[in-house]
Amino acid sequence: MKTPPPPHSSRRAPLGTALTAALAACLLLAGCSGFGGAGSDADAKASGPGRLKVALVTHGAKDDAFWELVRKGAEAAAAKDGAELTYAGDPDPAGQAELVRDAVKDRVDGIALTLAKPDAMKGAIADARAAGIPVVGLNSGIDAWRSEGVLEYFGQDERVAGRAVGDKLDDLHAQHALCVIHERGNVALEARCAGVKKAFGGRTDLLYVDGTDMNAVTGAVAAQLRQDPTIDEVVTLGAQFALAAVKSVQQAGSKARVATFDLNTDLVKVVQNGNVQFAVDQQPYLQGYLAVDSLWLYKTNGNVSGGGTAPVLTGPAFVTKANITSVAKYAAGGTR
Repeated sequence: MKTPPPPHSSRRAPLGTALTAALAACLLLAGCSGFGGAGSDADAKASGPGRLKVALVTHGAKDDAFWELVRKGAEAAAAKDGAELTYAGDPDPAGQAELVRDAVKDRVDGIALTLAKPDAMKGAIADARAAGIPVVGLNSGIDAWRSEGVLEYFGQDERVAGRAVGDKLDDLHAQHALCVIHERGNVALEARCAGVKKAFGGRTDLLYVDGTDMNAVTGAVAAQLRQDPTIDEVVTLGAQFALAAVKSVQQAGSKARVATFDLNTDLVKVVQNGNVQFAVDQQPYLQGYLAVDSLWLYKTNGNVSGGGTAPVLTGPAFVTKANITSVAKYAAGGTR
């Protein structure tokens, strides 16, 4: 889960994909009308051959590479399902909640959303449910989705992922880790560092930085490395912040290594050359794909992944120098 610059920005872009005649005929012949009450919500509606309208609403900023992967996965699912997809993103929780309310006013058939700040989304989710619109969660809010009345959840258990990173640092014989949090109060980011601290046998310090200013991030990490030369591992919570940390290590003349959560095309190169030891891939493309596809399955067949009680995990998957070649071709294609 990540929220890089700029804050308070939003984007809404229609991504309609026409339903083909073949699919329409298939739905008619198969009698693919919805079944009510498959999960805790009894709002699955009959959806004949008409085009399903789905809204994807995240806390992602405009033009961020991570959220473009989520969006591409959602687009692929919408194309397969013959659904009309609208994407909207706003890092500001109040703005994100308002985008959800806009989707409710647009009378969409389903909403997929992130829960980086769960409390801010309560009212908007309640509005959607009152309107009979099923809501699924993705990416962030794994500890909150059920209590918020969300039907299904797709993402990574950040505490599990954090503990896996802590164990990995032990295997690498690290002694002192600096975990860099680029957005204070983001539940997913806080959980990652908490997991690292719980599992790692060495010392773990937290550093809060302004994730909207990459130069400030680089400077803050470099300053911490100069102040405490015993730090031998920097753990960042997003691919672009790992790239900044590599610069920080160089500026500080530190011998610290860098590891990170999340992956992008640029990070593939630094994992290949060894400047970043590993990345934890939560597979954002898969999150977007599964979230949109789950709404289509719910509306057309009453299916609820995880039975409405368990999340569907998309990570953690470790990407290292040993396996980066197999991942690189998908990253180059814009899907990892």
